Formats: sequence, C-alpha cells, structure tokens
Amino acid sequence: MMKILCIGALTVASLYYAQTYPASAIPENLKKNANAVIRKDLTTILINKIDDIKYQYYTATTVLNKDGDSEALIYIPYEKGNSISDVKVNIYDEAGKKLKSYSKSDFGDFANNSQGTFYSDNRVMALSFTPTQYPYTVEFSYQIGEENTVFLPDFIPFKSTNTSLEEAQIKIINKSGIELKTKTYPSKYNYTSVIESDNGTEKTYAYKNVPAIDDAFLLPQPVKILPKVSFALTKFNLEGKQGSMNNWGEFGSWYYNSILQPVSVSTPAIKAEVAALNLQGTTEEKVKKLYQYMQTKTRYIFVALGIGGWQPMLPDEVDKKGYGDCKGLTNYMKTLLDEAGIPSYYSVINSSASPISFDPAFPKMGGNHVILMIPTEKGNIWLENTSQQVAFNHLNYTTTDRNVLSIRKNGIELIDTPIYSAEQNKEKQLLKIKLNEDNSILGEGNFSFTGIQYDNNMALTNLSPKDRNEAVKNLLDVLHFEKIEMKNFLNDRDNAIAKFDLDFKANNYSKNAGNSIIFRAVPIFSDNVYKNEENRELPFELRQSFEDEYEINFTIPKNYKIDEIPENVTLNSEFGLYKLSFVKNGDELKVNRTIRINKGLYPKEKYNDYVNFRKKTINIDNSKILITKI
Repeated sequence: MMKILCIGALTVASLYYAQTYPASAIPENLKKNANAVIRKDLTTILINKIDDIKYQYYTATTVLNKDGDSEALIYIPYEKGNSISDVKVNIYDEAGKKLKSYSKSDFGDFANNSQGTFYSDNRVMALSFTPTQYPYTVEFSYQIGEENTVFLPDFIPFKSTNTSLEEAQIKIINKSGIELKTKTYPSKYNYTSVIESDNGTEKTYAYKNVPAIDDAFLLPQPVKILPKVSFALTKFNLEGKQGSMNNWGEFGSWYYNSILQPVSVSTPAIKAEVAALNLQGTTEEKVKKLYQYMQTKTRYIFVALGIGGWQPMLPDEVDKKGYGDCKGLTNYMKTLLDEAGIPSYYSVINSSASPISFDPAFPKMGGNHVILMIPTEKGNIWLENTSQQVAFNHLNYTTTDRNVLSIRKNGIELIDTPIYSAEQNKEKQLLKIKLNEDNSILGEGNFSFTGIQYDNNMALTNLSPKDRNEAVKNLLDVLHFEKIEMKNFLNDRDNAIAKFDLDFKANNYSKNAGNSIIFRAVPIFSDNVYKNEENRELPFELRQSFEDEYEINFTIPKNYKIDEIPENVTLNSEFGLYKLSFVKNGDELKVNRTIRINKGLYPKEKYNDYVNFRKKTINIDNSKILITKI
C-alpha cells in the first residue's frame, strides 16, 4: 500500500514538472510589491503509523529581483535517521526555458549549525546556485521520511513580506488510525481564506492568488495578518518516546516524564555548591543569589542534542563544562533551586519581537525558547538564563506579554508573562546645557533606562569605553559632537536599570539673528521620519509601550536675557501623551519634556492619525527659544 501511495504522489509531482513557469504568466496583481512569486507550493504528508511519516514537497518559485533570492534557496534540513529521496531541481529563465537540472548528488551535506551552536544532530543538504539574470524560476522537490510525528507543520501562505502566492496546497493522508486534530485560524483582516476539503482519512487545504504583503512601516508580522491551519496527532512519537496530546494536561505529563524527569538529576557536587552559598532571607533574596551565582559560572552555547533537540543537558554537564543552551541552563538553574528547596517550573515560550501565544484550546508541540518561573507569595519571578549580563527577574521584549507552557508533573499550565507598562519602559534624561556665543554647547547628562529601554542598552555592556563613546555618538547624532565621553556606565542587575553619564561639546546648536540667538528647546530628540499613507492597506502595530522623561537645564551666556519662550503644550491621544513645559529663573531655563506611547494593534484607518500625532511631537521638540544680548 505504501508503494502505491508513493507512486501516486510522484505521478502528481511529475505532472507539475511538465510545466515551465514563464514569468509572463504571473498575474499582475501578484507582481505588485513582490520580490518573489511562489507559483506552486505542494505538500503531501502520509501518516502510516505513530512512528512512520512521509513528506513530499514540491515548490516552484519565480524570483523577480535580487531581493527575492532568499525565497528560493535550495536546501533540505534533516536529522540523522531521516531518509531523503527523489531530489530534483530545475532552473528556468524568464521565458520558462530550462537552464540547468540538478539531482541529490549535486547537493553538499553540512552540519546545520547556526552561530553559537556547539553540538547538534541537525544537518542540511544544500545546493549553491548563483543567478545571472532575473527573473528566474527554481523548481524543487524531494521526499523525506522520519519517525517523529509530533512536529506537523502549520499551513500558511507565506512567512515573509514582499512574497506572493499563486497556489499552495497541503494534503494529509492519515492511515495510522490515530485521530488527527485540525484548527483553522481565519485572517482577522480578510486578507485571504483557506479552501478546505475533508474526505475521511484525507484532508486537503489550499490557498490561491494571495498578493504580497508590502513591508510597510509598523507592519505586524505576516503571521498576524494571514490565515493559518494547525495540525496535531492525539498520539505521537518523538525519538522513540510515545505520548498522547488530547489536551495540554496529558501532553504536559508526557513532557515532564519523558523530556525533563530523566535529566532532573542533581549531584553531591551541586548540593555542596548550593550549601556553600549559605542562602538567607526571603525567597526572592535566595533566588537572586542563586541566579547571579549561576550567571557567573555559565555561558550560552546552543546544544541541539537529546530527544530531537528538545531534552536539556544534564545539570552535572552544565556544572562541569560551564555552558549550555536555554534548555540546559534553565534545567541547571531549576536544579540549583531544587537543592535550595524552592519550587520552580521549566517554561516553554515563543520568543519573538511581536507577542505570539499558545492556543489554550489546541495543544500542539511548539515554542522556540525556555525560561524559568518561580512562584512566590509576592508574585511570579521570571528568569532568563542565557545571559551573563541580564538583570534578575527581568524579561526582555521578546518574551513579555504572552503565555508559556509551564511544565508540571501532572500536566501543563498556561501562564502569562509580565506586561511592562509605559512607566516601566522608561528613559530618564537629565541634561545641563551651557549655551556659548559661538553657537556651541557644553553638556553634562545623566541617563537611566528601565524595561525594554534597559534591553536596548544591554549591547553597551560588553563594549570598550571607546566603542561605547562611538555607539552613543551614533545614537545621538542629532547633535554635531566635537567631543563626547561616556562615564560611569552601570548595568544594575539587581533592579534592571542601565545608567551612564555623558560629557560632551556640540557645535552649531544655535543660530544668530542680529543681537539674538535662537536655539532648539529639546537638544536630543527622535528624528524619525513619519509619512502619511493615503492608501494604507493593513493595520499597524506599536509593539511596546514606553515613556521618555527629560529635564533640560539651560544656562545662557552672560550679558544675555531670555526673551521669548514657547507656550507650555500638552497633547493627548489614544496613542499616547506628550508634554513640554518651561520654567524661567534668571539666566537659567528649565525644560521638562515627557512622551508616552501606548502599545497596541491599531486599524489601518487610524494610521495617519498616529503619524500626525508623532509629527506634532517632533515639531514641538523643535520649538525655538530666543535670547537677546543686553
């Protein structure tokens, strides 16, 4: 039966290979905003039994320009033990004339190691192709068989912007007798819809003629715009570990017993380490001391070994070698806490710039990162274990505001990570500015950053003083620096605050007007360009709330008086708040400036309202102050 099904599938692939895909046949609406057009994307999944699954892939992609090359890369990711067959590649020119054909023997075979990967069972077969003309079309197909049935792929039209789709189809033939659960998530914006067909053991889903999503300003990730279909077997296999997934609790019990429990093993050496720390005080104080101890003796290296790359290293290995990935370091930290008698929970999460959560109603293997959660009487403590520099109980913007799979002995609990308010994501800036008659300024600044603004400054931690100066100079390039010196940089790992002081001299800050000097009220401000869009097609996302609070104290030159200052201004908007105020005291002027932005996913109809709000804030930042010679 298996052979018959495979022969049938190959016959379908052969029919598509009879096509040549001239670029002239692409509909005009699919060329708009597109660097590449997916002509055909066909996947057939044959589930024979709990540990036997076959995939057949066929794609034909026309690349319109060099920016689309990444959409037609020719590679096959796999793990040891997978069987790969029927590999075919054809390259066509603009008219559909075949330029070259390749087979499996033309592929190189490499360790599939991203930067920082140390140990991995992941491999990739790849074919190098350098285009000499555009457009060109890559036709690519192969079959792969494996024993892991827990990772059924989601079906979405495409994953990147500036790519369009003529036709995509996924067909699942389930001969295993195991229930296959499916869930369709329609596009919230009616961008396109899924065509569904269910014939007992055979389910088919398709998309047709999906235009490209242009990479517009503040665009949400395509996954938030497009429809999706998810699949999961209620019984599955992962590297010989079989389990059930009728609900999150059942799946969590399997995860705990098969993945975590075998490596939740302490040692006398680890026990002695924890005892030597002589932990005292509250639960929070004990956790902080253990966490910062762990940070001093470990570093991050990705390790994709152990039950499909999902099982952590043993704590003893991490302890002795001083390295691990998010799984190994989190499991090691959990073991330290176990020895201290403090319960904690290994938590799987989707780490991404825009929040992506697990569906409470649809259990499915997923996530790409692991963190640790410790419940206390004052609330949950969250630990990011892959950084030697990050502060205690601080999650960055890629892990806040979403849920985690908190793995328990008796199942999984879906728990939300913290949401940082605008006030928690704050920059505080205190500037003392001395105005000079030659239009230059001398400045002293104190800066502090919390929340996501703390994250943004973490890159400074490992830089030399010279490189820090250069980084800040580039960051504050609205000023024309003659010299700049950053001092007293502090990464406060107890309170998640980054701080530094700044001394600088900048030229051409003010302008002469007869006996008067005119200068800008806010020395350091955002110079982003905000443009209206008359035909905005999609919503926009403000991914994080934040607040900037500035106090600027100007001292004017001797023999000058403050002649004109702007009116105090307050702008209120659903997108945030802006305030600018002035207090005059002799030859000194204090300027207070606050801007707060509210995160959210906003409809396209409000895009220009947001742009106009930000244009106003920038214009007010540029308010001018006039001083005149006495």
